[in-house]
Amino acid sequence: MTPRERGLAALEHRQPDQTPFSLGFTVPAYQKLVTYYGSEEPLRALDNCLAATEAKVPGEAWVEVKPDFWRDEFGVVWNRTIDKDIGNVEFYQLPERSLAGYTFPDPHDPRRFAHFPQFLQDHADRVTVCNIGFSLFERAWTLRGMENLLIDMVEAPAFVDELLDAITEYNLGIIEEALRFPIDVVMFGDDWGSQRGLIMGPEKWRRFLKPRLERMYGAVKQAGRYVFIHSCGAVAELFPELIAIGLDCFNPFQPEVMDVYALKREFGRDLTFYGGVSTQRTLPYGTPAEVKREVHRLCREVGHNGGYICAPAHAVPGDVPVENLLALIDAVQSAP
Repeated sequence: MTPRERGLAALEHRQPDQTPFSLGFTVPAYQKLVTYYGSEEPLRALDNCLAATEAKVPGEAWVEVKPDFWRDEFGVVWNRTIDKDIGNVEFYQLPERSLAGYTFPDPHDPRRFAHFPQFLQDHADRVTVCNIGFSLFERAWTLRGMENLLIDMVEAPAFVDELLDAITEYNLGIIEEALRFPIDVVMFGDDWGSQRGLIMGPEKWRRFLKPRLERMYGAVKQAGRYVFIHSCGAVAELFPELIAIGLDCFNPFQPEVMDVYALKREFGRDLTFYGGVSTQRTLPYGTPAEVKREVHRLCREVGHNGGYICAPAHAVPGDVPVENLLALIDAVQSAP
C-alpha cells in the first residue's frame, strides 16, 4: 500500500498492511537530523501519510518585521527570539472589547490557493490536508489576549460572540475556497486544554466554541471530506460531543494526559487517532529501545483494525537526543 492508501484505510477504520505514520519536527529537532544526515533529503523522503498546506497570501503572512519578530496576516507580531517555531505574541490587536477599526484578512483572495494545484500534484501519493491553524479560540486570544478573553467570556459574552463569529466567517470562507480543490482533509488547530483539563471549562466551551465548530465541521462534511482537530491538553471529555458534530480524527492524543489505549477501546469505532508517542517523557528521556517499544505497542494496539496514524504527540521538541530521533524514524518504518 502507498502512504495515501494506508492513511485512508486508517480514516476508514480498515486494517492497512502497515500502520501509517506522519512525523513532524520543531526547528531545533529538524536541524539535529539535518546535521546527522548531512542534508534534508532523507527527511523529505520519509513516507509520511499526510501532506499539509495552508491558505496563506504570499508576502503578507509571516513577514519578518525585525530580526526574529514575525507578523502574521492578522497583524499579530510574534517574538521568536526563543521559540523559533511559533513564538510569543508581542502585543494584542484588540486591547479593548471592540472590533471597531479592525479588518480581518480576505479569505477569498485567490492568491491563497494559487499553489494548491501544484501541491496536490506533488503529493498525489499522500492524504492531502488544508491546515487552518489558530482556528477559533486560539485566534481569538491571540488577538485579544488569553486572560482578557477568559474574563470577557464572563463579563462581556456579547463581545466574545461577535469576535468568534467574525473568526468563524473567515474560516468558512477559507473552507469554501479550499474545498473547490480535491483536498482530502481540513485540519483545525485550536488548543483548548491544559495538562489538567479545559482552559475555559466545559460550560464555556459548549457556550462559545461548540456551535461554531459545528458550523465549520459541517461545511467540511457536506463536501465529503475529513475533519481533523489538533487540540493539546486533557480534552477527552469532549470526544462524544466532537464525534456528534462530525469530527473524524483527533490529534495530538497525548499519553501524558489521557489513557490512549482505553480511549481507543471506547471511541475507536468513531474516531481515528493521530499522535500518541510521548514527547514529554519517552522521546526526550527514554532510551532508543524504549522509544521503539512504545511506537510498536501503539501500532499493534491502537492501530489494530485501523483508526490510527502514528506520530509524536506534538512536533518533536529540540530536547530529544538524536539517537531517539533516529529510533523514532526506524520504529515507525518497521512497525506492524
